[in-house]
Amino acid sequence: MTTKCTACPRNCLCDRSTHRGFCGADNKIRIARVGLHEWEEPCISYGKGSGTVFFSGCSLKCVFCQNHEISSGLRGRDVTEDELCDIFLSVRDMGAANLNLVNPTHYSVSIANALGRVKDKLGIPVVYNTGGYDKVETLRSLEGLVDIYLPDIKYYSSEYSAKYSGASDYFDVAWKALEEMFRQVGYPEFDGEGHMIKGVLPRHLVLPKLYKDSMTILDRLSEKYDVSRLYISIMCQYFPTHRAKEFPELSRRVTTLEYSKVTDYAQRLGITHGYTQERSSAIEEYVPNFDF
Repeated sequence: MTTKCTACPRNCLCDRSTHRGFCGADNKIRIARVGLHEWEEPCISYGKGSGTVFFSGCSLKCVFCQNHEISSGLRGRDVTEDELCDIFLSVRDMGAANLNLVNPTHYSVSIANALGRVKDKLGIPVVYNTGGYDKVETLRSLEGLVDIYLPDIKYYSSEYSAKYSGASDYFDVAWKALEEMFRQVGYPEFDGEGHMIKGVLPRHLVLPKLYKDSMTILDRLSEKYDVSRLYISIMCQYFPTHRAKEFPELSRRVTTLEYSKVTDYAQRLGITHGYTQERSSAIEEYVPNFDF
């Protein structure tokens, strides 16, 4: 009996025991990096850093992907579920602030199995760090295992999401996923030192010329959620990489004016909690080495 994959919104129905799915994954778990990461949001990367596990493959096809070596190039090595359990515990032993699962969607079944076995031993929050293109059903399978959701909200316009990520339904899918994440873990909660221990922290990467699309996303968030409790990370770390230079409008970094328009608009909407970045973050040196 074959199992047809429906883990992500692509529903590619691939039998991953014999073929790779749309995401590039087969029935093995491929990991590209395990280690402490200091460049997430301050509430995530405190202390020695966030304990990141980078998974290879991806259900989105972003032309500007900074991690394209692993998302489309599939760099990494395969591990078993038993090894995955050991990896999760090794992150704890490094003194990590949390276990940060980066781009995990297409391995959600194995991740849920592994977390179910080690969650009680971890003693640190579990972060689900995703591109936002997630099925509600998949997220529900993780309920009680994930403490912090760190989802992207990349686009509002279906034109842009189709053009740059091959997903015309991106916003509709990501919005429903965000609602499910909030249902599970709610608004951010912090310990006495300001370290995030639970909740949803949406991220949005400002792209060249798309500041109006960014503003629309902020409109929707401020209409749906309590801005006095909502935290958003507004990022300006975009730089042209992977296939971005095939698109003239994406062949440069975001300007200070573009980024300021978005952050100023957030302030006008009453979104005063969260994180912004310096434009100096838009450099390739901040991309991790994928050497697992």
